[in-house]
Amino acid sequence: MDFEPSPKGQEMLDKLRDFMAQQVIPREQDYLAEIRRLCPGADWTQWQVSPLMEGWKAQAKSAGLWNLFLPDAEHGAGLGLQDYARLAEEMGRIPFAAEIFNCNAPDTGNMEVLHYFGTDAQKDRWLKPLLEGSIRSVFCMTEPEVASSDATTMQATITEDGGELILNGRKWWSTGIGHPHARIAIFMGLSNPEAPRHAQHSMVLVPLDTPSVTIDRMLPTFGEYDPPLGHGEVTFTDVRVPRDNLILGLGRGFEIAQGRLGPGRIHHCMRAIGAAERALELMIRRGSSRQAFGRKLIDLGANRDHIARARIAIDQARLLTLYAAWKIDTQGVRAAMTEISAIKVVAPSMLQEVVDRAMQIHGGMGLTHDVPLSELFIVARALRYADGPDEVHLAQVARREMKKYAEARP
Repeated sequence: MDFEPSPKGQEMLDKLRDFMAQQVIPREQDYLAEIRRLCPGADWTQWQVSPLMEGWKAQAKSAGLWNLFLPDAEHGAGLGLQDYARLAEEMGRIPFAAEIFNCNAPDTGNMEVLHYFGTDAQKDRWLKPLLEGSIRSVFCMTEPEVASSDATTMQATITEDGGELILNGRKWWSTGIGHPHARIAIFMGLSNPEAPRHAQHSMVLVPLDTPSVTIDRMLPTFGEYDPPLGHGEVTFTDVRVPRDNLILGLGRGFEIAQGRLGPGRIHHCMRAIGAAERALELMIRRGSSRQAFGRKLIDLGANRDHIARARIAIDQARLLTLYAAWKIDTQGVRAAMTEISAIKVVAPSMLQEVVDRAMQIHGGMGLTHDVPLSELFIVARALRYADGPDEVHLAQVARREMKKYAEARP
């Protein structure tokens, strides 16, 4: 196996790095200050879109750095997942950067769902504006009343009534629902309760201006509301949508989810690796430039050991993630399920550890907005829940490993 980028992948990576270095990194603090001014507090109805972000997006689109995640050459960059993984790592160095290139979650996963499973009418109405970046989308799956580690327990329902579907339930941690341009949600709920366990749920497209869709609040993460995206709690009360809004068919929700989550986890993990590289760089620069007790911080305590261990952990996580991406590219998602679960455990935990060490060497500054470390720590901690908690993925790896040996017995 070869983890080197293809010629096209390397070309796109070089272009992306140049764009980040010239356009984004010099104005990172300007953007964060603008967002704090335009989106104060928890009232998402007052949040505004950043003109700086919209300018970056227009520049990225003109430069051909747009929809890089989608392997379809007509609508995306035509890159394999292994090539895109390198681009995701570069974007991960700045938490908001993926949006600049229309490669941010949950839009990427929702666009993949529509691209692979949507009808022509669904693609025309929703995929096209998402690909253009003129609207934003939401994925409504997690619920407050049940353990989201077991998605088969969700209580939200989808029932048929003639040519309509009726949706009821409460969802939360619906990322992006606070964005001023959020227009469409994919709602997952129980539709076929008598069917086998993984054929009971469906996914339905729900325009957010549909009557009885109520956004209740934005949820803070360590006191931060992550504007202008937000992570919201939303109630669906007898919400009616046309049956044509059903994706793929009744009972096909988990089938769709498996296709959606595999590539998405590669995206998340490679962005985490990019974030860890940023944290390690900040750690070394801080330790090399600041003194205490007559010595540079980097020479005190076990700081050199921390740097070495961070380097080793980042490279291990990258190799495992690239292996998972290679396996998906060459053998499909089903063949890579163990590796997908493994990277979902390894990458966020690695990022959390590296950022924690970087924060420690920065002292009080590490807790402020002067450096991005507190935001990167939030990203790492949240990722250990998102797309399944660590414990679920560890159980999946163990189950598959034990199955191999059980099948090998005489």
